[in-house]
Amino acid sequence: MTLILSHSDVTAVLDRGEVLAAVERAHADLALGTAFVPAPPAMALGGAAFVPMVAAAESAGAAAVKLLADLPANRERGLPVQRSVIVVTSAADGSCEALIDGRLITAVRTAAASAVATKYLSRQNSSVLGVIGAGNLAVEHTRAIATVRELTTVLVWSRTAATIDRFRRATADLGLEVRAMESPEAVTRAADVLCTLTPSREPVVHGAWFGDGLHVNAVGAPPRADHREVDGEAMRRSIVVVDSVGTTLTKSGDTLLAIAEGAITQDAVGTELGEVIVGRAPGRRGDHDITLFNSVGIGLQDLAAARLLIDKARAGGLGTEVDLSA
Repeated sequence: MTLILSHSDVTAVLDRGEVLAAVERAHADLALGTAFVPAPPAMALGGAAFVPMVAAAESAGAAAVKLLADLPANRERGLPVQRSVIVVTSAADGSCEALIDGRLITAVRTAAASAVATKYLSRQNSSVLGVIGAGNLAVEHTRAIATVRELTTVLVWSRTAATIDRFRRATADLGLEVRAMESPEAVTRAADVLCTLTPSREPVVHGAWFGDGLHVNAVGAPPRADHREVDGEAMRRSIVVVDSVGTTLTKSGDTLLAIAEGAITQDAVGTELGEVIVGRAPGRRGDHDITLFNSVGIGLQDLAAARLLIDKARAGGLGTEVDLSA
């Protein structure tokens, strides 16, 4: 039987803390060679991009593919710019285990990966979080990072005051001081941990603004080689860690444009987060280092979250079971 989980089903069963732990284990598995993430191709159709994000993991006992559709024209239609669905297939018998709406999973696992990177790469005493962009991804990042660092303050920049007001309401229960800032530069210069969470084509953050000890999660740009949130100087000044080297070198405009400009070489993006987790790479070496996690997301993060959801939904009788072979 195939389990179908709608957005409301996912919302009912998803536990953010469990996803964070699962994403951390998944990145460690990738470093240890028990999980696999081939670099995804991209298919252009008109102005849309379709990216099949594939992964397999022994711990999950499954392979998965998330088909991500990136459609900028949806903004004018009042629809989400990115949509996705996750198909999970059993490694034991090849049956389709589940078909899952990817909207909430994508936001939560993205924030979880950034929180894991923050746990391993930021200074232990980091207490001021800066977010560039104040939408749902900013809310998820604030919640996730608050579980790995003792935050006191969140500095927020957005193009619209209404978005910042929604952010305040959505994070009010965390008890953090939320301060709206006048520019991305002001956020960057004052933050201990910075998250760039915009679908930008041109850099919104410049490396010239980085202070000693900063950790950056550059994760908002879509998986398009011509989109970036940080400039080449930001990449050059930082110890860069990525989720997957293969994915980064095919999908991250932050990295590819910095290489094309001569700001960095390909060797600068050779360290994966999983290698830092298992102790094979050092990551941050001292309090003055600037670290940067560059990620466009990988299917292994989706598979890790999907495995949790499938098991919990079946245990709780949630979702719809369908016999696809009938």
